[in-house]
This record gives sequence, structure tokens and C-alpha cells, in this order.
Amino acid sequence: MYKRELAQKIITSLSQNPAVAILGPRQIGKTTLAHEIAKGQPSIYLDLETPEDFQKLSDPAHYLGLHADKLVIIDEVQRYPELFMSLRGIIDSRRREGRGNGRFLVLGSATNDLLKQSSESLAGRIHYSELTGLNLFEIEASSGEPFQKLWMRGGFPDSYTAEDDVASHQWRQNFIRTYLERDIPQLGPRIPAATLMRFWTMLAHVQGELLNASKLASALSVESVTVSRYLDLMVDLLLVRRLQPWSGNVKKRLVKSPRTYVRDCGLVHALLQIPNYEALLGHPIFGKSWEGFVIECIINALPANAYPFFYRTSAGAEIDLVIEFGLDEYWAIEIKASRTPILKKGFHMACEDLVVQQKFAVYTGEDRFPGSHDTTILSLAHFIEELKNKGRINE
Repeated sequence: MYKRELAQKIITSLSQNPAVAILGPRQIGKTTLAHEIAKGQPSIYLDLETPEDFQKLSDPAHYLGLHADKLVIIDEVQRYPELFMSLRGIIDSRRREGRGNGRFLVLGSATNDLLKQSSESLAGRIHYSELTGLNLFEIEASSGEPFQKLWMRGGFPDSYTAEDDVASHQWRQNFIRTYLERDIPQLGPRIPAATLMRFWTMLAHVQGELLNASKLASALSVESVTVSRYLDLMVDLLLVRRLQPWSGNVKKRLVKSPRTYVRDCGLVHALLQIPNYEALLGHPIFGKSWEGFVIECIINALPANAYPFFYRTSAGAEIDLVIEFGLDEYWAIEIKASRTPILKKGFHMACEDLVVQQKFAVYTGEDRFPGSHDTTILSLAHFIEELKNKGRINE
């Protein structure tokens, strides 16, 4: 059992809002986290994938009125988006009675329809939190295991905690198959599982590269607009990240296409049939796999006032990850899958373009030491600590 860092934030959000939504892909640990949060207080749990629980909410006001003083956990809420209108009435009624916050904890996959329904119906009444995979500090606090295991297996708890690499790889293969054959069709899109599997695998092959919709469309024998629709779906489900380029005014010819990353590195390795860390070391995706792992860990640890981008010009100036804090404060992060990182001229050119305040190179080692041109070379764990300290200063 891993103590999730998000737990205390959810508890705080419940004290400040009538409803809190935990969003994330299947099997990421939303239900386990919700039950942990509910310990020590009256609560009920409803899973809308079960016909019995779904039927209980055929008259939401009546059923929930029977449990008026309990925390109500509603799982797989995307199965019943119309429910949000009923929740609004219940919340407003409680507010008029002087009873407000901590009433509903809803769990679901992040689809456009779900977010649209809940944001329109529960505007000003609901707070959203995204639960991501296990992170470095969660696993170290529980087991002290090296980061390579998390990098190889990914952050889905059942994948990470599997008995061995074979069992972990099999779990991820089954997860992919279930998502394609059952979960995505339940959400509405009529896309052949084989086609979406090819698309997902292609994204793993081009991990961290600029999006070339035309090339992907040609390989799939579909139109570019169809590729965009597939990508939107995978982004909505929190399975793929679309990292946008920085687009300010520096009088340079800037790249305008986003970069795409399959968010969970364990899924990258499963899609590419990489069974263990030894196989990863010799695979062409090794460097981009590390880049995607680092970027996802960093973005998931960003304070509220920070925004991630990458920077690239036609002249070769490039930064793997730019973090913008507030107004005109930038950190530049270069990501190197090496124990002896060498920073290229293009990185320093880009840092001059943006006039960055801090320059870092995150590498696969564990030490921290100064590099050239005022760049700090450090481990991923050390960089996350830098971010946390930054967040504390800005609070």
C-alpha cells in the first residue's frame, strides 16, 4: 500500500468545496485513494458500472437524501453525466441550509463530455484533481527501491507492484487490450480496436517527437483530421500528453507543432514489446523513454503557477522542457539519458533567447554538480525537490 501524495490535497479540497472530482485513467488507483480518504467518517460508495448501484441513482435526490450526512463516493461517473444536474440541486439545497462542503467525491476518466457536463452543471461547486501514477517519492517512502523499476514498469500500481517483470509486462498488455476492446467503446467512439492499437503503438515509436499528423495518417490510411480525432481522444483519457511549444515573441522562427508523449513509460515499453530494463538499455527508444519519464514526473510535480512548454527554433536552438513561473521567469531543463551528460550549443542558444533564470540538466545519475554556462546537473529526485522548494517560496 503506497501513501499517495494527493490524499491530503483531496481532503483539503473537500473541506473547501461541496464536490471534488478525481480524474485519471483506469487502474491508476482512484478507488483505493477514495476509500483511504473516506476512512474514519460516514460514507457510501457507488460504482456506476454495477447495475445495482446505477439503479439506486434512478432517483438521485431521493436516494442521496437517505444518506444526507455521509460522504458520497461515486465511481465511474462518466457512465452517468446527467447526474451532475441532480448533484447541483442537492448541493444548492444544502448551502441554503448552511451545510456546504465535503459532500461528494466523484471518480472518473477525463473525457470531454464528462468535464463539459460537470463544469457547466457544477460551476463554482466542484474542484478537479488528477491522480497520476506512482511517483518517485511515493515509492521511496514505501520501499526505497531504485527509480529504474518505476521507469521500466510505469506508475500504474498493479504494474509496479507485480511479482516480477514478466508479470508486470503481462499486466500492461492486458490493460492495453482491455482499454481498446472495452473501455474506449463504452465511452462512445466507434474506432476499431486494431486501428487504435496501431495508432497508440506509432505514438510510442515517435515518443517525444514533433507531431506529424500527415505521416501518421498515411501510415494508417486515414485523413489527417482523423488522426487529430484519435489524438484528442487519447489526450482526453490522460493516456497521451501533447506538450505545446513556447510561442512568445523572441524574433525567431519558432516550431509550432506540439510534441507527443505516451504518458506512462511502462505503457511505452509494453507497446514496443520491451520486457525488462536490460532490453530497454539496448533499444533505440532508450533516450526518448527517459525524456518522457522525466517530463511526466516534472509536470506532475509543478506548482499551481507553473506552465510547461518546450522551445525549438529553425536555427537549432532547443530546450527539452521550459517551465514558466508567473510573468517572465523561466527554468530551462535539458534531459540526458547518460551518466556523463554533454550539453549542446543549441541548449545554451535557446537559454539566451528566453533569458532563463535557471538552467538544469536532469541525468540518470544520483549526484548534483555544476556544469558549463551556469547549468546545474542533477538527478530527477533532486530536481523535484527544487520544484517543491520553489512552490513553498511562492505560497
